Amino acid sequence: MKKSVLQLIAATAMCIFGCALLTAAFSLPPVGIIDSSVLIAFGEILTFVGSLIGIDYHYKYKD
Repeated sequence: MKKSVLQLIAATAMCIFGCALLTAAFSLPPVGIIDSSVLIAFGEILTFVGSLIGIDYHYKYKD
């Protein structure tokens, strides 16, 4: 059961962090060295991976 809780926490954290990066990439002006397209791509990857882990968790422990 400990692995499932860790998996759920990781999926939630990746989705939240990915959405935060997407929001930051759209709302902040390009101040730093990292281009906004890199932030958008990384945010999309984290959101996608987090949702896949969450879907796997849902169907693995479905009642």
